[in-house]
Order: sequence, then structure tokens, then C-alpha cells
Amino acid sequence: MTSSAAHRQIEAIFRIESAKVIAAVARMVRDVGLAEEVAQDALVAALERWPESGVPDNPGAWLTATAKHRAIDLLRRGQKLERKQEEVGQEMDARWAAAAPDLETALDENVGDDLLRLVLIACHPVLSTEARVALTLRLLGSLTTDEIARAFLVPEPTIAQRIVRAKRTLAEKRVPFEVPRGPGLAERLASVLEVLYLIFNEGYSATAGEDWVRPGLCEDALRLGRVLAELVPPEREVHGLVALLEIQASRLRARIGPSGEPVLLLDQDRARWDQILIRRGLAALERAAALGGEPGSYFLQASIAACHARARTAGETDWPRIAALYELLTRIAPSPVVELNRAVAFGMAFGPAAGLELVSDVTAAEHAGRKANEGIQYDENDIHVVDDQKQAGLGAYQEQRDRAQERQKGAQNVEPGGRPVVGQEGEQGCTHRRDDQDRPYHQRAGVGHGRSPRNRSSA
Repeated sequence: MTSSAAHRQIEAIFRIESAKVIAAVARMVRDVGLAEEVAQDALVAALERWPESGVPDNPGAWLTATAKHRAIDLLRRGQKLERKQEEVGQEMDARWAAAAPDLETALDENVGDDLLRLVLIACHPVLSTEARVALTLRLLGSLTTDEIARAFLVPEPTIAQRIVRAKRTLAEKRVPFEVPRGPGLAERLASVLEVLYLIFNEGYSATAGEDWVRPGLCEDALRLGRVLAELVPPEREVHGLVALLEIQASRLRARIGPSGEPVLLLDQDRARWDQILIRRGLAALERAAALGGEPGSYFLQASIAACHARARTAGETDWPRIAALYELLTRIAPSPVVELNRAVAFGMAFGPAAGLELVSDVTAAEHAGRKANEGIQYDENDIHVVDDQKQAGLGAYQEQRDRAQERQKGAQNVEPGGRPVVGQEGEQGCTHRRDDQDRPYHQRAGVGHGRSPRNRSSA
């Protein structure tokens, strides 16, 4: 093997093992920044030694041991050799000596808890959303600063500063490297799920740049979601999010046409949907349902996705069930965008008039809220100026439904067996932007990232 090939192999191994190495060291030093620094030192040592000695039988254990030794050295050689640091070094020496006889077993026993601690630290609510996203991709996704910057189309120094500030904030706030229990864990997991959701959505429907999708970000979010589901198997919403992401990701290839143009849900070639991801998504949804309890936002969105997944053709979509699921979603995650999606689902299920009635209610409530905030008396006649726009939007979806039903009749004559089971999250979307139809509900019309979506042409 050439030197360059050996280096590529080592770097690939490090990408797989780095999160575990950082998590294991952080548990000992209680400092995420230092843990990442010594993990990088371990990579340098591997690049120097492994090409000659060969890759160890357990490269993760080797990298972790090297990083821990390096951490102890750094603590001892610090500029301020205070007594406290010496005591910490001695304590770590003692821990290390106790673990050394059976290093690999110890690593395997602790890796799950360590990874969960690292996930919760990277997504701690004390950090801004942008900082949580960057730190998660850096520590857990093993992406370089340059890779994160290119993924989000921002300057590399900007990402570097976010990561540096995030580490500094965690240190200054003395955030404990531990797994909270009870309600505290649920609250922290909600922050983690939000970060994974945002990462996936930025890949699924990019808010900047020329590309509509960035599959790499979707893959990173999905991989981290699967890891999280293994770390906290009793958490229903974690499995719900994984189910949603699996089914969303199944359609990435079909969302873009030959010339790079977006393809709306009802016009997509369902034969291009990834059946393996769909099956995994439906299986994750079943695991979530089996756990019982009150349904959460991600579980409901995944259930909507399953309705599309189980439709053999677009015309067979169970819109009444989707409408009922949106009814539940509006109760636990109310927003104008969710209400509009619910209205479109009702329009598809029961006709445009049913949807228009709900749209008028949403428009009136939103308009009244704005006027109340401005101290202006509400006049219900004010909403009539947007009725034509809303009717046009629902009419477009009715037209799509009719087209799909016509295609279904033709397909029944040609393909009696129908196409494979496929699916996607409730994407009937809000009525005021056709290009928003293919986004998860929270990101449509600029919701979610705090950035306005690009002015794209209609599909």
C-alpha cells in the first residue's frame, strides 16, 4: 500500500472512531475542546506510526489510549502547574492504571454513555442553534471546518469562530459532562432532535446556493439519528425523527429533474424512491408506536410520511388520514404553516371548499394577531383581499390530485401490480409557495433557520 493510500485509510478510520475517542477523553478531562485537541494529536501519531507498523487490531482503542496519554501530558505541562492540576493528573493516572489491564473491554462498556454525553454537550441549550449545528457536525459528524463551511455556504472563518465560541461557552458555563435523568433528559433530547432536524432540512431543501439538495448533510443527520436511537432506545420521539428522516431521504433522487429542476411530489417517478430507506423508516415508525405514550411532533410527521409511503400511486394517497394527523399536529405544534398544511390536506381529502374554509380561519387569526400587536382594530373584511390567492393555491393542488387520479387509472390498465410501496412526509405544503410543497412543515416559507429562502422559480 502506498503512503497516500495508507493515509486515506487511517483518515477514514479516524472519521469512524473520532466521536468515540473525543467522548471517552472528555469524560476524563471534562473539557470538550481539550478532548478534541488530543484526539487530533492521536490522529497525527497514527499517521506517523501505522504506515510502518500496520493498523492495530482495535484502532479505536489505540487512538483512545494515545489521546488519553496526551491529555495527561498536556495537563502536567500546562503553563500554570498548580496543585489542582497535579492532583487531577494523579487521579487520571490512577484511573488509567486501573483501566489498562482490560482496556478494550472498558472502552466497549463506556462508549454508549460517553457518546450520549457528547451528543448532549454538543447540542446543549446554552449554545445558539447555529453553534449547536456546527459543533455537532464537528465533534460527532467528524466533518472538518472547511467541510461544514462548504455544506452551509458560509466562510470557513465563520464556522471556525462558531465552534471556538461554543467550546468557550461550554467551559465558561461549566456545563457538566453528564446525562441528566427524568424530565431533564427529555428536555435535552429535544434540543438534540432539533439540531438533527435542521441539519437534515438544510441538506434536503437548501436555503442558500444554487443546489436544491445537499445529500451529504442528509446522510450526516440520518447517521447521527440512527446512533442516537441506539443510545436511547426507549425514547419514542427519537425513533419518530429517524423514521421521518429515513422516508424523506428515500426520495432525494426523485426530487430533482434531469436539468436540475425541482420535481413536485405528485409528479415524481416513484420507481426512483429508495425502497431500503422506506422499509427502514416504516420499521422505525413501528418501533416508536410500540413504545406507546402521547404522540410527539416527529412521530406525527413520520406518520404522515408513512401515508405517502404506503400509497402505491399518488392517486391512492390516504388524504383523510393525513388530514386527521395534521389535526393532531396543530394541537401540539401549532403554527400558521401547520394550519395551512392542514387546510391543503382537507382540500385534497374533502374538496377545495373544505380547505378554503380552514385557510380563511387561519388568515383571519393571523391577520387579527398582527393588528392586535399593532394596536389596530380588526375588520374581518380585510381578509377578502387574499381569498383569490388562497383559492388559486388550493385549486393548484386539486388540479394535481385530478392529474394523479387520471394517471392512476391509466396505470391500472398497464401495471396491475402497481409500483412498490413508497413514502414521504406530509408535503402537500402551504398554498402560497409551490416550491415549499416539498419541505417539512417547519421549514416552509422560511420557517426554521431564521433565513429567508431563495427566490426560486415555480416547478
